[in-house]
Amino acid sequence: MQAMPKWADAVLIPLISILLAFFFSGLMIWAIGKDPVVAIQTMIQGAFGSTNGIGYTLYYTTNFIFTGLAIAVAYHARLFNIGGEGQVMLGGLGVALVCLAIDWPHWALALPAAMIGGAVFGAAWAFIPAYLQAKRGSHIVITTMMFNFIASAFVGYILLNYLKVPGSMSTESAGFSAGAHLPTFHEMLAPFGINFSKNAPANISFLIALLAAFGFWVLIWKTRLGYEIRSFGASETAAKYAGINPVRITIIAMMISGALCGLMAINNVMGEAERLIDNAPEGAGFIGIAVALMGRNHPIGIVLAALLFGFLYQGGAELTFWEAIPRELIVVIQGLVIMFTGALDNMVRAPLEKLFLALRKTKEA
Repeated sequence: MQAMPKWADAVLIPLISILLAFFFSGLMIWAIGKDPVVAIQTMIQGAFGSTNGIGYTLYYTTNFIFTGLAIAVAYHARLFNIGGEGQVMLGGLGVALVCLAIDWPHWALALPAAMIGGAVFGAAWAFIPAYLQAKRGSHIVITTMMFNFIASAFVGYILLNYLKVPGSMSTESAGFSAGAHLPTFHEMLAPFGINFSKNAPANISFLIALLAAFGFWVLIWKTRLGYEIRSFGASETAAKYAGINPVRITIIAMMISGALCGLMAINNVMGEAERLIDNAPEGAGFIGIAVALMGRNHPIGIVLAALLFGFLYQGGAELTFWEAIPRELIVVIQGLVIMFTGALDNMVRAPLEKLFLALRKTKEA
């Protein structure tokens, strides 16, 4: 019997954790002489008060949905993928190579090809540490973490020596052709008479991220492979006894995880920058870890957690601009949210479990 209801585990614990994070964030803002109430109002206004702010919030949310789903797939197989950042970089390289390969006539043709390129490159980069874990016993946390640095150096080398525009001072590839331009929210909503900001980077990738979340749910809870992944994650010994091959599951789960990270590149590389730039992920691979933990590795929770971090990113940028609050403090606020929802989860969970057990005993008595 569970110590507390599922709704409390899925909703109440994250909610209390977030409130605690914002409370201590408010204390830090107050300590530097700023008004916490004004600060939160500025963040909300900046993230949701205009179509431009909403566009940026959804752009960041899209990145975090992809990386959050990627971390969750691996986590269901009891694999902790720390290499999302590197897998996003390789996915960006795959997307860029596809988009630069030919002069695409229309985005409807370029997008599926770019998705395949990003997913294949991301999965291929995840395959190496997966193989080392499954066949050589190398710890997945260490190898995936180290592969982030290798990916950064490798992509930087390719970008600088092969894709960089000759004579350009910027470390970036040539711009993609007009046919590889993805529809933005402004272009998608204009036919319906909805005026959305032209400058906002949110694009059709957001809808693809939502489809990926639905596909994640189907895979994990409605397919045989998903059942094998969850069984292996619950107990490797029992899974092996049931005939599930641990090597196969480890490699497949990690490759799906890498493919989802690679798919993020259709948003930031193809959708927003429309070229490959150095350090394109901008930390999204690591934020995905917090998103997956906060979302309890369920697609609905991951989408909501990604939206929260999208709000923190965009609202934090507005807070820095309008209230002159140091950018470093915004990073601290993000870190507090990660700490309370991840590392200090048991600090909230344990008292709640005792409370619900006491209520149950009282009711039974």
